[in-house]
Amino acid sequence: MLRIGWFSTGRGEGSRGLLRFVYQRLADIDARIDFVFSNRAPGEAEGSDEYFRLVRQYQLPLITHSSARFRRRRGGRFAAHRAEYDAETLELLAGYRPDVCVLAGYMLIASGGLCRAWPLLNLHPALPDGPVGTWQEVVWQLIEQRAARTGAMTHLATEEVDRGPVVSYVTVPLNSPELEPHWRELGDRDAAQIRAEQGEDYELFRLIRAAQYRREPYLLLETLRAISNGGIALNGGAVTIAAEQTGGQNPYGELCLNRRIEEAMLRDGAA
Repeated sequence: MLRIGWFSTGRGEGSRGLLRFVYQRLADIDARIDFVFSNRAPGEAEGSDEYFRLVRQYQLPLITHSSARFRRRRGGRFAAHRAEYDAETLELLAGYRPDVCVLAGYMLIASGGLCRAWPLLNLHPALPDGPVGTWQEVVWQLIEQRAARTGAMTHLATEEVDRGPVVSYVTVPLNSPELEPHWRELGDRDAAQIRAEQGEDYELFRLIRAAQYRREPYLLLETLRAISNGGIALNGGAVTIAAEQTGGQNPYGELCLNRRIEEAMLRDGAA
């Protein structure tokens, strides 16, 4: 059985939805969540308190270590003390032996010490050669580039943000009939000006994010399934994909899960 550690700040519905989606399907992939870790403490924010209620509902061990309180205690820039914070976190988690850890809405950058402790699987809302940053920054960059496609990937977290070894990905076309009128409306207008005037209410922004968001939980689940059944091996910071997972075609060292995700979404009526 695959043992999973789950890291999340737990800020909002996206974090709750991802935990809910995977937890309800753990039996299908022969896995269990050993613990949930958050860098917020109870009472710090309404969003994370709702997240903690969900964790308790599932009777999962919850470990918290407030990065905000740590920052106030240490003073100065958090980045200067990141390694110390993660060392304290690892002490709190010393009794657990996960096979893989998932960064699911975890808003801190992991230090080298944390990256080396376990394989840290990060979900990033872009293709392997796509934009870096938060999902909001990614979507605005896609609009600015007039991108024809996007996607999401899982990769091993390293000290280089959003650029660790890629494990798997799914592609999302952005030239669909649903989006075409909105691209025409955008024309040659300045994306930065639209961002300043309309922000995340801009319809093209909303539609692009929705197309990514629908697939991200399936990407994470199917990746964990492949790790559980031996199709993907994570050893010492290296990613190995079994040949049968790709039909012998694996030039980029990462696993495309388009077909499996589309099939799963069709079964769920989510396509």
